[in-house]
Amino acid sequence: MSRNRNIVTAFRKSSASGMGANDDCVEIAQTADGGRAIRDSKAPHGPILFFTPTEWNAFNVAVSDGEFGG
Repeated sequence: MSRNRNIVTAFRKSSASGMGANDDCVEIAQTADGGRAIRDSKAPHGPILFFTPTEWNAFNVAVSDGEFGG
């Protein structure tokens, strides 16, 4: 995971996520090194996961390749 903890954009939800009070969702922000910071939208002051640009790219490729089902 990324050692860079400098978040340079606001956290945002996917436009595909629901907007109801009980919707499970994560929020994503960009870090200074081009990586991503991920947090639970219902716990914005809770833990944040940080990913390097390489890790984030690998995740996106895996999603595009259908590795997680759906």
